[in-house]
Amino acid sequence: MSMAQERPHILFLFLDGVGLGPDDPGVNPFARAVTPTLEKLLGGKRLLLSSAPRETERASLLALDACLGVAGMPQSASGQAALLCGQNVPAVLGYHYGPKPDPAIAAILREGNLFSRLMQAGRRAAFLNAYPPRYFASIQSGRRMHAAIPLAAVSAGVPLRTQEDLRQGRAVSADFTAQGWREHLGLADTPVITPYQAGQRLARLAQQHDFSLFEYWLTDYAGHGQEMLAACELLQTFDQVLSGLLDAWYDRRGLALITSDHGNLEDLSTRRHTLNPVPALLIGAPELRGEFARGVEDISDVAEGVMRVSARCTAR
Repeated sequence: MSMAQERPHILFLFLDGVGLGPDDPGVNPFARAVTPTLEKLLGGKRLLLSSAPRETERASLLALDACLGVAGMPQSASGQAALLCGQNVPAVLGYHYGPKPDPAIAAILREGNLFSRLMQAGRRAAFLNAYPPRYFASIQSGRRMHAAIPLAAVSAGVPLRTQEDLRQGRAVSADFTAQGWREHLGLADTPVITPYQAGQRLARLAQQHDFSLFEYWLTDYAGHGQEMLAACELLQTFDQVLSGLLDAWYDRRGLALITSDHGNLEDLSTRRHTLNPVPALLIGAPELRGEFARGVEDISDVAEGVMRVSARCTAR
């Protein structure tokens, strides 16, 4: 690698339970929420099924199959394993499963995933979510088991970030701002940031690593909750996060990938998951977006797209 080139930074921003749905503000908060950053990024379009595929100056939008040819409703554990391991996990097992991994899915995650593959290739990998003390205590006591993404990280030797990491700005809380750490966890001394600042922090942290992943699971919770106002407020918060991320992101030096494991939030007429495709929203230089998108049709293709981008060199 010449002195004028470097490996691209990749930020995998995982939104749990987000599909591409219809332009129906009666059931789809993506058709109703005020999301100016997202719409500007998509050239005036909303994050809807009718908007994909789409190419703009900074972004590409793909629609990815999350059903993977297996009957039944897509679920979180098998879908996330497919994303991280580059395998059609539901087809291997013969079923969709979730929310937490069963022994078969856990074994697939431990055998190899994006974190371990990239680290074996000499890349620096990080999982950017902060976890509170009670999470570690519940894991150690056996009262709780890891979900698919933290299991993939720890199996690869990537540490989970802590309360101290959050205080020092080395991690981001699951709700972006850390307000929930004060209100729901009783950790009153936790520093709270704005959604915009959270987006900027994600960009800054991602630019310190070759590959970083952040998991946002509140989207899936909002879908199950079926409350349109709460869902719109959540998306409007995410839009502010995206604004901060875009303002701090260097397109020539990296790719930001926003995708999901299954549909849910885009159809509040049901508490269940959906059969809708999920978005793959790519932000970065056209050549990086094109490298990722080549041959990517379903969620089991995502890992190989990430590996291809990671293998490239970009001009500084």
